[in-house]
Amino acid sequence: MYNYEKINTKKPANVESRHAYLLGGGIGSLAAAAFLIRDGHMPGENIHIFEQLDRVGGSMDGAGEWKEGYTARGGREIEAHFECFSELYSFIPSIKDPNVTVLDEFHQLNIDEPILSNCRIVENQGIPADFSSLGLSKEDAMVLAKLAMTTEEALGETTIEEFFSPDFLETNFWYFWETMFAFEPWHSVVEVKRYMERFMHLIGGMNRLEGILHTEYNQFDSLILPLIKWLEEREVNFHYGCVVTDIDFDFKGDEKTATCIYYENNGTQRKQEVGKEDLVMFTNGSMTENTTRGSLHETAVINHSENKGCFSVWEKLSKKSKDFGHPEKFCSDIDKTKWMSFTITLKDDEIVFPYLEKLTKNPTGMNGLVTIKDSSWLMSWVVPKHPHFINQPDNIHVLWAYALRMDVEGDYVKKTYSECTGQEMFEELLYHMGLKDQIPEILKTTINVIPAMMPYITAQFMPRLAGDRPHVIPQGSQNFAFLGQFAEVEHDCVFTVEYSIRTAMMAVYGLLDLEKKVEPVYPAWYDIRVLINAAKTCLGLEKIPVGQLTLNQLLQKSELSQFLK
Repeated sequence: MYNYEKINTKKPANVESRHAYLLGGGIGSLAAAAFLIRDGHMPGENIHIFEQLDRVGGSMDGAGEWKEGYTARGGREIEAHFECFSELYSFIPSIKDPNVTVLDEFHQLNIDEPILSNCRIVENQGIPADFSSLGLSKEDAMVLAKLAMTTEEALGETTIEEFFSPDFLETNFWYFWETMFAFEPWHSVVEVKRYMERFMHLIGGMNRLEGILHTEYNQFDSLILPLIKWLEEREVNFHYGCVVTDIDFDFKGDEKTATCIYYENNGTQRKQEVGKEDLVMFTNGSMTENTTRGSLHETAVINHSENKGCFSVWEKLSKKSKDFGHPEKFCSDIDKTKWMSFTITLKDDEIVFPYLEKLTKNPTGMNGLVTIKDSSWLMSWVVPKHPHFINQPDNIHVLWAYALRMDVEGDYVKKTYSECTGQEMFEELLYHMGLKDQIPEILKTTINVIPAMMPYITAQFMPRLAGDRPHVIPQGSQNFAFLGQFAEVEHDCVFTVEYSIRTAMMAVYGLLDLEKKVEPVYPAWYDIRVLINAAKTCLGLEKIPVGQLTLNQLLQKSELSQFLK
């Protein structure tokens, strides 16, 4: 969006008497509430957020005390062209210093302490592997070019393993890609295409994680808490322990109007009538729905319950209108959507963190993600900025890790990842780090290791067709919108904070018919400089300056001209 279009909105008619009901307490609803207030001029007291848990924030979590151990299910990657994210946090004050915004604080942090990987891949028990290039052949690069030029409609429900060869899936490029974004071979290649186009400007530095941004603390403390505080100061209503069970609609021809919300609170069935001018925004799927946690000596047992929370509500809605999508495409095969991370809390550690600083050659610790290439589980770890939690003492350290191959036997611990306790996961990780002989000593300083099993964490990557994800504002909707990772946003990428915030802007601006435009997705794939740089990197020509390599020369070197013909 050009600065010319960054206008102050006019107040919609009767907005003081209208109410908004936001179903689900994730970043989508929180962002929608903020935009309803700032751009929609709706009084905060007219906004109601319904959340089934005792806290909001959704998948952007981080919790615990050091004595019991901290837990964070994961952190979403952020980069400089998350335009809706930046817009939201440009007006939310920092908790640490209310004279600056969260965006100001975030921007300065990443100038002062940027992520720069000196050790992206290890193998053979803690030996850094070569990660200097993407390891792509010309044939591999041509396949990526083919993916970029094939339409989503033509790709349909094609999976990653159907589109790419087994050799391609052993390249550095794919190790980087699958571990950064949690792609599995059976996931949709359409989502890979979207990621490749959306983040094409980052491909040149992907091996060193250049351009990936981080927060001061975990994302709940750094991003959710300031937003909650801002909303509470404006008297937004937070209704905890409310489990939404259904939504009624009035269907007249093509028009759809939400009329009533059904929910349970403290074991009591309740309903909320919705006026014609009121708004309803529903988060129709949660990546972290039905999460279960383990501990040092307990496994995180997967939840196979038929009650799938907001997915179950979406299943009911999908039967009421063809415009409400097809949830069964995403939440019907837990074995293909599950994933597990674990958070390690150490006290007075003098072994692990000094060793990792030496291994990664990064004394600041801001090396970012490290992947163990020869791990049967395909494990990765992250050393977050210290402290990772606002209430974390200086002598307490936190390490976060995960694995992608859930049901394969480990190399040190002879169990599958899914079957392991927190301690067993940590032992497998230490083995691959090169700390096998010091495991007993390290366990003496281990307070807890908390696994988090998430049955639907990669559900948004499952193969799909147009219409399987409903539009943010369905065709003919008068007062209803979908929010979050399972609503359709053209060109943008799921599994990002940006995607959820973008759906919030689209819902608020569209339902209130505001004259202000939603920030467009950064169109990296239309910038010839980005295209040339990405092609150079994929073809191993990155040492040649852009100014010394014309497009014609690139086409000749890569034989791409023959491919285009």
